Amino acid sequence: MVSWVKVALLSLGLGICASNFAVAETPPTQYNMSKFEGPASGHANADLHGNTLPPIGYVDFCARGEQECQFSGGKFGPLVLDTDLWNLINNVNSTVNNTVQPLSTPDQYGVVQYWNYPVTAGDCNSYTLLKKRYLAELGIKPEMLLLTVVLTETGEGHLVLTIPTDKGDYILDNRRAEILRWDETGYIFLKRQSQATAKQWVSLQKSTTPLMVSTRARSFLPDFLNLNARRSVK
Repeated sequence: MVSWVKVALLSLGLGICASNFAVAETPPTQYNMSKFEGPASGHANADLHGNTLPPIGYVDFCARGEQECQFSGGKFGPLVLDTDLWNLINNVNSTVNNTVQPLSTPDQYGVVQYWNYPVTAGDCNSYTLLKKRYLAELGIKPEMLLLTVVLTETGEGHLVLTIPTDKGDYILDNRRAEILRWDETGYIFLKRQSQATAKQWVSLQKSTTPLMVSTRARSFLPDFLNLNARRSVK
């Protein structure tokens, strides 16, 4: 069962990351873009619901003067995907998933939360930060590479990278090899970086409505989180 206490803690950035990792694969040289033919179906882009606090781990990360935290003046709008760009994104995702070894923050640093770039090993925060760094160095604007806090299908906190594109919001994830659209992941989406500036985060939940979840996530939510019911907050 998804605990509201857990959701609140994860909104502060506590208890991230999920425990399982992608199986190593040999990345192909070309990735299939046939699924992008025609207009995007379903809820291609997650809804945004105003500003919220960044995760504590990210605040500490930025306090160390990391370059990732410096961008501002970003442009709202999608990244236009083509075959070359899709191949580039997939190759970076596969390379990081296959070269970084999984290691939890407590095991590595002896604390619950410490966001950092990996050297040889790290948790979901490390995978996600490194993917963002590599893709930014390869020419994708940082406002198109958004750190995102989610709940997994088992209710664990997790960090992924969202790329908002003209085909929908796509998720780079160390728990799986394939890049999926947000509503195909099975995750509950809590919040992510704003496209305007690195240090501002936006909520992916509206407090007076049910949780913003991917289509696959509906199957594991308990009855009290009925997605078809609208509840008021008193």
